[in-house]
Amino acid sequence: MSNRIITSLDIGSTFVRVIVCEVDIDGCLKIIGSAERPSTGLRRGVVVNIEATVRAINSVVEDAEMMSGLDITDCWIGIGGSHVTGLNSRGVVGISGKKKNTRDREIGEEDIERVIDAAKAIVIPTDKQILEVIPQQFKVDDQKGIKNPLDMIGVRLESDVHIITCTVTGAQNLIKCVNRAGLRVNELILQTLAAGSAVLTPEEMELGVVLIDIGGGTTDILVYVDGTPYSTYTIPAGGTQVTSDISILKNISIENAEKIKIDNGCCWETMMDVNESVVIPGVGGRPPITIPRSQILTIVKPRMEEIFNMVSYHIDTLNLPRTLGGGVVITGGTAQLAGIVELANHILKLPARLGSPLKKPEVSGFVEEYRTPSYATVIGLALEGERRLGSDTNEHGSDSQHKEKTGFFKRIKNLFKEFT
Repeated sequence: MSNRIITSLDIGSTFVRVIVCEVDIDGCLKIIGSAERPSTGLRRGVVVNIEATVRAINSVVEDAEMMSGLDITDCWIGIGGSHVTGLNSRGVVGISGKKKNTRDREIGEEDIERVIDAAKAIVIPTDKQILEVIPQQFKVDDQKGIKNPLDMIGVRLESDVHIITCTVTGAQNLIKCVNRAGLRVNELILQTLAAGSAVLTPEEMELGVVLIDIGGGTTDILVYVDGTPYSTYTIPAGGTQVTSDISILKNISIENAEKIKIDNGCCWETMMDVNESVVIPGVGGRPPITIPRSQILTIVKPRMEEIFNMVSYHIDTLNLPRTLGGGVVITGGTAQLAGIVELANHILKLPARLGSPLKKPEVSGFVEEYRTPSYATVIGLALEGERRLGSDTNEHGSDSQHKEKTGFFKRIKNLFKEFT
């Protein structure tokens, strides 16, 4: 029997990335193909030009097919941006029990399904749809902090869940672009949830950690508490705004501004030499000029300070049940700016680190190119796809059955495995 193939597709505001993984009999992923191409069809995580997005997807998939030697037919894709929101909810039900004695009611799968249904029975706008329902904890009678209440005995079952929603049109347009590129979408997965799978450790999630994914158009935030997502939030600013600031203030093209940002961008004074200089290309036949690199810092740092101040404000509005002992992990393409970890530590008053994909026993084929924050989401999508598909395959005995609608409780059990 041939090994299963997992393909993940990260459609961002500045780049489209894809990786192709071969899954062996033990469920380990080996990266056998990858590609990236510039993206111009999205703005702040939302499709604004279908044709441009389809072209970018076609190009990146063709490159990945040439590298892997395989025909790509389906993929797991990430979704994020300003139209994605999260909220916490609680559900309460009486335990039906497998036994007639009311003093001896055993919690079954149907009870867990009912309490999750009760928790997600909230009023959401008509233009929104539920993307993820993630159990945080359960309470059986007076016993709190239960991760999986299956087979426990009680009378009353409560559940706290984190519900992630997105706009219907945002999801449909993304799926439409992938379908028009000739691919089938297995599932939409929250980008920060995927990135967390690639860059966070279980200890960080348990202690409480803030994952900050600074992309081109948006900065997506996912706060973990006690091992599960607690808050999902998006700031409508990212690396594109930094590039635009450089372009406007130095009177150069966006392309040249992006190159200067990547090569010379810095947001912490001690991370650069005061004698360093930067060459600014001339426009309209004028000769290039040389300026101190510190001038680029005075453009980049205020924008990044603004973003981290907004992150700090959001964290302050949360009624967190515990301190964030896991600190801050910064990922995404803009996370590669020099001094960004130091700036985050200074503003958020939390220990910070860069979020590059971690070496995991279930992933092989890593090369240096993948060990950067830019690849966190696409690698995390592959990990999430295999976790969701692999669990279903083990239960059904055939991955073809994943194409059929799986039971709701099987999805919940996958989440138990993911966050416990």
